[in-house]
Amino acid sequence: MAKTVAKKHYRPAGKKKEGNAAKYVTRSQAVKHLQVNLPLFRRLCILKGIFPREPKKKVKGNHHTYYHVKDISFLQHEPLLEIFRDKRAHERKVKKAEAKKNPDLAKRLRILAPSYKLDRVIRERYPKFIDALRDLDDCLTMVHLFAALPALEREKIEVKRIHDCRRLSHEWQAYISRTHKLRKTFVSVKGIYYQAEVEGQKITWLTPHALQQVMPDDVDFNVMLNFLEVYETLLAFVNYHLYHSINVKYPPILDPRLEALASDLYALARYFDVSSRTSVLDPQASSMSGSKQVETQQDGTPSDESELRLAQLQHQLPANEPGALMRLVEDVAGDVEEDDDTRECKKLFKNLKFFLSREVPRESLLFVIPAFGGVVSWEGEGAPFNEDDQSITHKIIDRPTQGRTFLSKREYVQPQWVYDCVNARVILPTEDYMVGRVPPPHLSPFVDHESEGYVPEYAETIKRLQAAARKEVLPLPGVGKEDLEDPQKLLVEGIIDRAEANEAAERKRKMILEQNRYLDELKMEVKGVQDSSTASDNKQSSSKEMEAREESEPDLEQMAQDHANMSKIVMSRNKRNLLEAMEGGARAGVGVGGWRTSLVKEEEFLGEWNRREMEAENWGVGRVKLCEIASSSDWQATYKCLV
Repeated sequence: MAKTVAKKHYRPAGKKKEGNAAKYVTRSQAVKHLQVNLPLFRRLCILKGIFPREPKKKVKGNHHTYYHVKDISFLQHEPLLEIFRDKRAHERKVKKAEAKKNPDLAKRLRILAPSYKLDRVIRERYPKFIDALRDLDDCLTMVHLFAALPALEREKIEVKRIHDCRRLSHEWQAYISRTHKLRKTFVSVKGIYYQAEVEGQKITWLTPHALQQVMPDDVDFNVMLNFLEVYETLLAFVNYHLYHSINVKYPPILDPRLEALASDLYALARYFDVSSRTSVLDPQASSMSGSKQVETQQDGTPSDESELRLAQLQHQLPANEPGALMRLVEDVAGDVEEDDDTRECKKLFKNLKFFLSREVPRESLLFVIPAFGGVVSWEGEGAPFNEDDQSITHKIIDRPTQGRTFLSKREYVQPQWVYDCVNARVILPTEDYMVGRVPPPHLSPFVDHESEGYVPEYAETIKRLQAAARKEVLPLPGVGKEDLEDPQKLLVEGIIDRAEANEAAERKRKMILEQNRYLDELKMEVKGVQDSSTASDNKQSSSKEMEAREESEPDLEQMAQDHANMSKIVMSRNKRNLLEAMEGGARAGVGVGGWRTSLVKEEEFLGEWNRREMEAENWGVGRVKLCEIASSSDWQATYKCLV
């Protein structure tokens, strides 16, 4: 028998797709529509900033990845798609030449390989500069990560790319340090977190520690390299805009001697200083637009310009000038408005001179210390000043102190002291950070301890130091700042003495009376002029009201007594019972040996004379004194004298 096959249901010819079926397509459908392979499709999506979508109803099932139809049509008309197709065809030609053992042709084809730039893509994705700053967190983290990675041919990580990432990261750090835009820093196991504020945008990034990096096998470096390709172009655009905003030419021309010594940040600082002086002396030269700079480089004169700039740099800044490190001309950018945070950060390490030992994280401290107004040098070639400089105030050491001599004029601290001072915005005491001691806990500035419900003890110490630096009075625990204005509460807490509290209470009472009198006069003016009898009645009533208000004022003595009672509550049970017994004995008038003089009659006292005489000798009271007490009729005085 022939099998009956059920006919498939087809959509009528005139009916179109509707709903999610018309808005979204799966990844396999998009790859088939664009006629590209999956790696090229991923690369296009990364470069253009296209991400998968989550439709409300997944037509093809939950195990598919969906993209919007408009995004796919956007990729279909992308010029980069044609360039990638040409590159793929060109690679086939190179492989064919190598297979035919024609190395000259293969070499010539590699030179003529099609190239592309992502400038247009960056301008499309970020039409405004503020948009680029908002998306700079991941960019900086990725660039700093690859700047610390080793070059590997098997992972297609080239040496040139590593050098470009290192150059871009140092250019960014040099600008942040020059303009004092750094706000927070935190050293963690993953690396060192930084947060800067540029044009009102908070930018946070992570830099790895200066250690040998281990390359994991479960990471797809091709995807990361695609992201890095976008981020390199984006960071170059941002650096160009920021450098021109302070009248400094970009890209910078550095001293090759310092670059060879891995002192790129110091070389950038010297370049900033030279550019600043040039812009002040010749503002027309510094105002040359970027297009003119590009035309100058295309005319074949970049080497002459580089030699001229290096000659100026070597002539104007000596190699070992003490104040050259991160010391930049103040009026370089004209009338640049600085906010309060920038002024505060600029003066934190002012008039302080640091010297770094060889075991501390040099690049991080070279970035952080100048960003807060300090001057720093290090141990090695190319340093602006040596260790024997008498003007050094702090030396950063992170190793045991065996066999080392210490100078009395210097402070020897651990690197954590610098980061904690930066986060607290005050110069912390150096006793806890001295070499060889266990430093205090390194608190994260990105955590709000009060909202978390736990405030560490060292955070309270830093708050008190900050208040002392600002000459403020901190409230006690459980007391708000508004309570500091109330003299009665200050008296109970012991912040002011009783005389000051009485004066403050009297001033407050007079102010209340004046205010009430003024309100009464306003009421009388509203009601109109009344006769004398009515006025006298009003005066009497107002005086009674003021007396009632005075009586309603809380008594300072009573509040002090209540506070003393509250102190009993926090005592232990044994201490509280002992205190009550002592107070009860004093109120009842307990006499010598425990008998109550207020209840003992005269004959009972004389009957006990012989026995009490011996006890009086033991207490240090003579017979004459005891006779005087016995003849006295004031039993309370007798009790007081015997006690």
